[in-house]
Amino acid sequence: MKLSSPVRPRKSRIVIIPLIDIMFFLLASFMMLALEMSKTENIKVNLPSASQSAQDYRPDMVNIAVDKSGAVWLEKKRISLADLASVLKDRFHDNPDVPVYISGDRDTLHGDMVKVYETVRAAGIQKVAFMTGNSPAEATR
Repeated sequence: MKLSSPVRPRKSRIVIIPLIDIMFFLLASFMMLALEMSKTENIKVNLPSASQSAQDYRPDMVNIAVDKSGAVWLEKKRISLADLASVLKDRFHDNPDVPVYISGDRDTLHGDMVKVYETVRAAGIQKVAFMTGNSPAEATR
């Protein structure tokens, strides 16, 4: 004879909603960490400050720096303007939408920055921007 229990048997179930929340948290944390890790490979220059500046770092962009003495640096390597022109023409040939960021020290002469800008424009590149710092405190870092 079979006797039934007065307590109803519970069906087990798996609740996945908390697991989804945890996965979204881990994804957001990973993305924020990855954004913090991507920095430009350029020499240290004392950037002038600007009231509105936004930093945009992408792996396909070209970073050019001009130091106090007027020397031109392309991704931590000193380069002449003639060599810079040939490198930029090659990159423009590979990708016509390549962005170029020019950063100059606060004490760099205006004429040196203009020479670099003219070299970039002569290579055919249209997307040119100058890097600035957000505030005087950030520009001295």
